[in-house]
Amino acid sequence: MILEHKTYDLFGKMTFEKIMLTPPFKKANQMPNEACFHYIIEGAGVTVSEIEKLEIPAKESVLMKCGNYITRMLNSTDFPRYFAVAIHFHPEVLKKVYENDLPKFLLDGSKNIPAAGMVKIKSDNLFLKYIEGILFYFENPELVSEELLSLKLKELILLLNQTKDAPLVKQILSSLFSPSSYSLKQIVDAHIYSDLTIEDLAQLCNLSLSSFKREFRKVFNDSPAKYIKEKKLDRAAQLLLISDERISDVAYECGFNDLAHFSKSFHEKYNLSPTNFRLNRTDKSLN
Repeated sequence: MILEHKTYDLFGKMTFEKIMLTPPFKKANQMPNEACFHYIIEGAGVTVSEIEKLEIPAKESVLMKCGNYITRMLNSTDFPRYFAVAIHFHPEVLKKVYENDLPKFLLDGSKNIPAAGMVKIKSDNLFLKYIEGILFYFENPELVSEELLSLKLKELILLLNQTKDAPLVKQILSSLFSPSSYSLKQIVDAHIYSDLTIEDLAQLCNLSLSSFKREFRKVFNDSPAKYIKEKKLDRAAQLLLISDERISDVAYECGFNDLAHFSKSFHEKYNLSPTNFRLNRTDKSLN
């Protein structure tokens, strides 16, 4: 349940955002033309992109380039609520903020580093003070102006550019001016062993559920549910043969959150329980 949601627009675009809610909560975010800095004040979250997944604890943040995302706000024994601030980077807003004289790194990015869609930002006192300042302006809207918001946006870019992850930061922000996209196959392959639902995958592909199923069959010649389940069970069988991990850990690693469902599905495919499948391997190796 959303407890509080406040925003400030800059040049007609929602740029500063404050959110407070009761977890668990899941939200899909389509950001085809923007990047986003998401700072968690209280609580914890998981952010999933087309090809990546990051867990973000309290007092840390994530910078995401344009794309499709699913954010999960998680239950926490330490925090009864989820409280975060997000700052959005729109290319047209940045051009106005910098009066069309954009810093070189916003256009060129960083060369010779792996492509990244997200980067976790380790916070320090400078970021804490910056977030405190943003919260102060949310509580005192009469002080807010276009000039002030422009300065706060530029200040955040300067702070991000001073972190140890500055090369990735530059690459992500520069992607605003040369966005990339991922194919359905790349997205599915990246999350094949996750606990994402078919609906989640459709959202990451920016497709309706029916369109996703239709395109999936064209690419994989199978239905999403059947194909993904088979892949997960194949991976589980492989892990049972080569590792001594607990059955529950194998199930979780392959994207099964329900151990009973995993055991039933495994038995249906291999005619053996996971435990007996592993024992059968051991017996054969001894003989």
